[in-house]
This record gives sequence, structure tokens and C-alpha cells, in this order.
Amino acid sequence: MNNTKRTRDTLLRTTHLDVDSIVAELRTLRRASLERRNRYDNPPRLPSRRILASVTEGLCAALFPNRLGSPELADEGVDHYVGHTLNMTLREMMMQIQHELHYNSGIEILSNEDREQSAAITQAFAKRLPNVRGLLESDIEAAYEGDPAARNIDEVLVCYPGIMAIMYYRLAHVLHGLGVPLIARMISEIAHSQTGVEIHPGAQIGGSFFIDHGTGVVIGETAVIGQNVRLYQAVTLGAKRFPVDENGALVKGNLRHPIVEDDVVIYAGATILGRITIGRGSTIGGNVWLTRSVPPGSNISQAQMRHEVFEGGAGI
Repeated sequence: MNNTKRTRDTLLRTTHLDVDSIVAELRTLRRASLERRNRYDNPPRLPSRRILASVTEGLCAALFPNRLGSPELADEGVDHYVGHTLNMTLREMMMQIQHELHYNSGIEILSNEDREQSAAITQAFAKRLPNVRGLLESDIEAAYEGDPAARNIDEVLVCYPGIMAIMYYRLAHVLHGLGVPLIARMISEIAHSQTGVEIHPGAQIGGSFFIDHGTGVVIGETAVIGQNVRLYQAVTLGAKRFPVDENGALVKGNLRHPIVEDDVVIYAGATILGRITIGRGSTIGGNVWLTRSVPPGSNISQAQMRHEVFEGGAGI
């Protein structure tokens, strides 16, 4: 052991890594990148992913204190815990909103207008939390009723990755609508990294939404999902194509994702692309590739789609 340590120390002393020249090259590349984006040497700070992860966890604990809050929480202390947690997390959220607004402004010093706007956005977000809690109640109930393996509501809340992804999405969706899309996207990606479910915060999703198993689900920015919709693992609600402008750059913000009406079930591995409509009460089978609208009450299976594509020439 001592010989190994001496050998290592000797190697460290005699090896010249030339870190200074690497630092200089990285500085040159960094400055060139800032100049291309019309930024200066000290650009504004971005919101912190680490802090946002903590803030979102705190917000979830405030929404469901008896299950996601402190394990030692007594009944008489719930309101105090919720108030304290909200006070801490919302203040942190306001600081992160300031960072996003400052970054977007492109100026070196945070303006009073950005400070006031960050406070207004935080206040508006806080007022929406009861509505978010109500929607999440419907989502949790839908998961419990839709999964025969679920033994009780609490199990759904603390165990199901789909519920966590939906919870983070509903918080992020409010922030997206209030004008802080970067923070909203970061919160959604925190959930994505932990659950394998990617829901863009710009998507519109009604109540009683259930994602079973979760992993691999992708829901695009302009997707619209109605009430009482159920998705299984590896479902994609994506774009069919990506149009470009006259300069060859991708066109941003166009309506390119599906509309899924109320009471639809989409089974594992289905891929639904483009601005098409899945009619109310339809069932989309596993591994279906769908790029056309279907009327209400449809039952689309993989065999039906193969028959259409290969025998009728559709989809070519």
C-alpha cells in the first residue's frame, strides 16, 4: 500500500498536464461563443437546476404534506408546515425567476422592472397552487381507478413515476403560461431525468390524466389532451415533420402535435404524429404508427394500420 502511494505521488509530481494552456484555450472559445450571441464577458446567471429541483420538491411537499412532507409531521402542525414550506420555496422561486428575466433582458444589471415582474409572477403562481392540487387529485384518482395493481391512493402518490411526472408538469405548465418558459422546461426535464417521462410544459392536459408505467412517454409542446385520457409506456405524441423558413432554420411555435380528445386510451409503444385529432372515446392499440385523424369511438390496431398501408397504399 505504501509503495503504491509513493508511486502515485511520484507520478503526480513528474506529470506535466499543462492545465494553464487548456484554460486559455477554453477562455478563447467561451468568449467567441459569447460574442456570436451578442453577450458580454459576464453574462447574467441562468436559473439553477439544483435549486429548482429543491424548490419543486418543496412545492410538492406543500401540496401533499401528509405524504410528501416531513415524516414527523403531526396533524396540528400541518398548516404551519405548509405555510413555512411555501414561504421558503416561493422566495427561492422568485430569485430563479429574476435570473431568467435578467438573462432574457440582455442587460448587465438587473432592472427594477424585472424585480417587480418576478414578484408578480411568483404571486400569480402561488394563487394557482390550489387549482394545481385539485387537478392532481383527479390524476391520482384516475391512476388508482385505472390500475388493478394499485392497492390504495397513497401508494399511487408515492410510488408511481407517471404521477410524479404529471405533478412536475402541472407546476411547470403554470410557470410556462406566466412567461418563464426556461424555468418551466428545467422543471419538466428534472422530472424527465427521474421518471423517463418527457412532457413539454407548453402542452395542454386536462384532468384525470393517467400515465401507466411511464418510461419512454413523450408529449410535445403543442399537444392538447382532454379529460380522462390514459397513456401507457413508450407512447409518443410528436411532430410529423419540421418545416424550415427561407433561411433553412426550423420554424418555431407552429401547431405540430396531436389533439387527443376526452376518454381516449393509447396503449404501449404507439406513435402518433402531426396535428391530427384522436376522436373522443377512441382506443389506439400498442405499437400503432398513426399520422391521420380518427373519428370518435375508433379502435385502431396495429393489424389494421398494416392492412391500410401495405394493401391500400396509404401513408406512402
